[in-house]
Amino acid sequence: MNHRHWNEVAAPVLSRRAMLRSASGGFGALALAALLGDEARASAFGISKPDPRTPLAPRSPHFAPKAKRVIFLFMHGGPSQMDTFDYKPILQRDHGKPLPFAKPRVVSAETGNLLASPFKFKQYGHSGMHVSEVFPKLAEHVDDLCMIHSMHGSNSRHGGALLELHTGSDTFIRPSMGSWITYGLGTENQDLPGYITICPNLSHGGVNNWSSAFLPAVYQGTPIGNTGIPSDKAKIPFITAAAPRSLQRLELDLVQAMNREHLTKAGVDQALEGRIASFELAYRMQSAAPEIQEITGESPATLKLYGLDQEPTKNFGRQCLMARRFIERGVRFVQVSHSYKWDQHSGLKKDVAKNALEIDQPIAGLLQDLKARGLLKDTLVLWGGEFGRTSTSQGDDGRDHNPHGYTMWMAGAGVKAGIRFGQTDDYGYYAIDNKVHVHDLHATILHILGLDHTKLTYRYAGRDFRLTDVHGEIVKEILA
Repeated sequence: MNHRHWNEVAAPVLSRRAMLRSASGGFGALALAALLGDEARASAFGISKPDPRTPLAPRSPHFAPKAKRVIFLFMHGGPSQMDTFDYKPILQRDHGKPLPFAKPRVVSAETGNLLASPFKFKQYGHSGMHVSEVFPKLAEHVDDLCMIHSMHGSNSRHGGALLELHTGSDTFIRPSMGSWITYGLGTENQDLPGYITICPNLSHGGVNNWSSAFLPAVYQGTPIGNTGIPSDKAKIPFITAAAPRSLQRLELDLVQAMNREHLTKAGVDQALEGRIASFELAYRMQSAAPEIQEITGESPATLKLYGLDQEPTKNFGRQCLMARRFIERGVRFVQVSHSYKWDQHSGLKKDVAKNALEIDQPIAGLLQDLKARGLLKDTLVLWGGEFGRTSTSQGDDGRDHNPHGYTMWMAGAGVKAGIRFGQTDDYGYYAIDNKVHVHDLHATILHILGLDHTKLTYRYAGRDFRLTDVHGEIVKEILA
């Protein structure tokens, strides 16, 4: 041990292993070394292990992928399946009658009799899928959609359900879906984050919904703005250089040299490794990010396609346009959020119509633009919320939370187009046929990206964790 006098300025940098070896004859050193080794070791079986020096470098998947990237259109609050994509004529017929079977034992709140949808449905496209009148633009793209009508989850509360959808767990802090995907595949542009979330909500789990948890920090989502900021004001902060690049490089080199010296002496330190990588990424982003966030180069026709020319659609339309711009430049996972607007405990007719108006043109424009640019063939688009709504009424014009049966849809690479999979009962309350749990959804998304959900693991606290934990079955019937 290198002893110093108590009043010397510098202090020795010791790892926990070194400290214990030098104290009390090295008691417990061997056991501690084994424990810390288990805690720190990452294992991505079947894929190349990320290099801490270039943690976002592209990596080969387990097998040939159908999709290279993901856009997640998150509808925060829980859209009502019976009022959007899951047409229920018997519900319309039996409006006002009691539900003819038992409600769940655990509910978010008490509800009354059956509540018919206030909206009309029509069949569209060659597939003949029913779509509510609130989505006239999106309905033109039903032949590109893979509707999953049998989704179900484990939690009827927003916070738990959001965590389950984003991380696979409604009770513990776990890495988010985007973090797992970026950890497994890296990203295609080393000057940008691998995982971006645009205008996310800060409630109902907040940052935990895009956190990397125990994965290295470089895989966490980079938030751009939040739900309280208009999307045209949502920018990556501090992206404009405050000093000449050459001077910044000198300063960063000094800081990084000290960080790496400390890392060498301390041994394994994932937080410090993540900080070193994030400093370098932040430096590189100063050249790449400003151009991407500036949309003046987009044509008037493109801006109109996304609805940026209309007040109701311009906020979400800009988010969708930014998602296209980010994935076009190699970002692996982009989430856009329509927050927090889909929680219709009352005012169902007015609010669902308003919400749909805000997203209908932008999402239809996104799908059209991705297809025209050849991006839809290797991009997976996912739409949905944390749960659905009850077919029984809450008050005169509302529905309660319902995780037992609801609709999500996919489009693009890896999924069959123009199909409906699974179904709920005649009233849209419970998933009854070809049920798809959130774990199954995650397993399927990873599969489409060329990742085996049982092998994409990370060792932490003595066990191998994965996005699907010990669950998850690939929904093979929807795969293209």
